[in-house]
Amino acid sequence: MVSGHAYPWDVLGDPAFVSRCPDSVTLAAAYHSTRAATPLHPEHQIVEARWAALYRPTRSDAWKGQDLRPLEPDWVTSPDAFGDAAAILKKAGKRVTAWIVLTHNTRLGTRRPDVAVVNCFGEVYPYALCPAHPEVRDYAATLAAEAVRDVELDAVSLESCGQLGLAHLGHHEKTDGAWTPAVAALLSICCCTACQSAWSAEGLDSPSVVAALREAVRNPAAEASPAVLATLLSIRHRHTDLLRRQVLASLPGLPVTLHAQPDPWATGPSPGLTPTAEDDVDALLVPCWPLTEDSVEAVRQASTTGLPVDAYVTLLPPAQPADLPAHVRRLREAGASRLSLYHLGLAPAWRQELFATLAEAFGT
Repeated sequence: MVSGHAYPWDVLGDPAFVSRCPDSVTLAAAYHSTRAATPLHPEHQIVEARWAALYRPTRSDAWKGQDLRPLEPDWVTSPDAFGDAAAILKKAGKRVTAWIVLTHNTRLGTRRPDVAVVNCFGEVYPYALCPAHPEVRDYAATLAAEAVRDVELDAVSLESCGQLGLAHLGHHEKTDGAWTPAVAALLSICCCTACQSAWSAEGLDSPSVVAALREAVRNPAAEASPAVLATLLSIRHRHTDLLRRQVLASLPGLPVTLHAQPDPWATGPSPGLTPTAEDDVDALLVPCWPLTEDSVEAVRQASTTGLPVDAYVTLLPPAQPADLPAHVRRLREAGASRLSLYHLGLAPAWRQELFATLAEAFGT
């Protein structure tokens, strides 16, 4: 199966969209802030989504008692942009998956830094809500439930269902290449109050752990204790499991694809797989944007879970069109049974033909 990703504003107001898209569309129902190109849309060229938003009506009863809640988007004209776009796609005979981004919310993390990820230097990552906080898990579960409420759907795709870390593409990012992957992993360990409380419950001395992490960042020769790191990872995975299970409990009985990476230490939109994740979901979506062996190996490792693996590939720069068909063939050979292409609305006219080309190369 091949699916293309899209935003509600790609569909609404563009009668030609349904004729360009594949038979399956993964449509954003809740998404983080973005500045999105819309080169083929007849009414606009750019959409400024200034904050993370739920593209459904925000019902006060559903969010009663919760301080963490979405702010309605004023850059779409419909109060139910996702519901309306999904209805258009379903009427055209398309398969629709609700794309829900959970813990990536800069507006909330800025307003409530007490529930955001904090590194070992006390620096807050405002774009990243930490799943160690019950309040964050409640927010994510309500967000997911409201995203799919009363909409005819075929499946759900969960992004950032876990902890985000150091890397964040946005705001003219000037951090690329500043740290080795090992140091970036250390700076992605959350040291917020909830995480440190969980460390203490496991018998760790939190100030000593924070000091050791700082020293390991500053001095590569000063390695953090493997036993301590294993405990920290176990605690992170426990909070990820709690988040995922609460979100899944809030959803109707739809097939769920989880954005994930086989590397257990991975953070970001596709967090590292926990030992129990494969028992809870129906498929894994693995990021395969780099046209390298690393992407192929990630698919190969994910396929050992026995779950269907959805290879996530971008058609956009820096990917070169001529290199993509061979890339998706390698991913299929490595064990990918599905292909998700990014991104239907962002791709200009001259890249649109790649959707069909890559679907053919993948063997569908």
